[in-house]
Amino acid sequence: MKPLRIGIVGGGGIVRTRHMPGLAAIDGIEIVAVCNRRRASAERFAADFGIPRVVDRWEDVVAMDDVDIVWIGTTPYLHCPIATAALAADKHVFCQARMCMDLDEALTMVAAADAHPDLAVRICPPPMGMAGDRTMRRLLRKERLVGDVRHVRLRNLASTLLDPDYPLHWRIQREQSGLNVAALGIYVEVLNRWLAPATHVATMSRIWTQHRRHPDTGEPAAVEIPESVNILVDLADGALGVYEVNGVSAHAPGDALEIYGTEGTIVYHFGDDRIEAARRGETSLRPVPIPANERCDWSVEADFVHQVRAGEKIGLAPDFREGLKYMAFLEAVHRSAATGEAVRVSEQGRSK
Repeated sequence: MKPLRIGIVGGGGIVRTRHMPGLAAIDGIEIVAVCNRRRASAERFAADFGIPRVVDRWEDVVAMDDVDIVWIGTTPYLHCPIATAALAADKHVFCQARMCMDLDEALTMVAAADAHPDLAVRICPPPMGMAGDRTMRRLLRKERLVGDVRHVRLRNLASTLLDPDYPLHWRIQREQSGLNVAALGIYVEVLNRWLAPATHVATMSRIWTQHRRHPDTGEPAAVEIPESVNILVDLADGALGVYEVNGVSAHAPGDALEIYGTEGTIVYHFGDDRIEAARRGETSLRPVPIPANERCDWSVEADFVHQVRAGEKIGLAPDFREGLKYMAFLEAVHRSAATGEAVRVSEQGRSK
């Protein structure tokens, strides 16, 4: 078996804790180079994992003749330029979520992937809902436990941003995260597997702490990404939804999805992959076990390597066209919050 050689751009926490162990468990994988935002952190990463080369520019990784796969672990602002350059250089691409900065970048990435259909291209899927994905699809589609969906509520609440001294993390920096808000996009990715897609959104958002300390300069810098977002959602099957996302809720219950229909109710608790359900007429929700043959465990790295070697997609990792759907949702949320109007979810970019 010919070794697959990987060049890593962005060896941060998720790459360290999730991807490197997953790749280490696969035969015939060689990590040949790493590039980080800072040389010192790249050298530490290389020393920790025995990587022979450290480079200062991501372009150098893309240009290496002995790199088959470019593994992108940077924050979103570099996902589009690195992915498109890697595809142009005939490299397979694995990209950390979130997909990119905005819908126009997502369309650029889709076009680049479409131009190279022989290359494997995937975005890292979220762990949220992974364990129960097959069970949820069975309950909703095959068994139609809830019947026709009438109302959906997504809850993603935390208290991190209540602390005024919490720094300007990249997740709340527009220059690094673009239109991404908290975990909204990747939760929508999960919902798109289980429910009808959104067609319209009406959004209200708030930034409560206007300035936070920039981690690089130590100086106060403006916060540009909302800390609270409430979204009314119209789904393609006629159901309505309420999506609540914020970082300012002390003592909030865990993240959950509630699905109410003509025949019953399903609640998915993301923190512990617990499913509760009841049919109409039952007096209370009951636990629904995830059968062993349906449980999805983390196999993201092995799934991607399988696609590179066999040309067959397995697992939950979305391709760029699937990622485009949640970037279109984020674009509509942003426009709705800015205008105060309901906005149609469209996969056409602003320049189109």
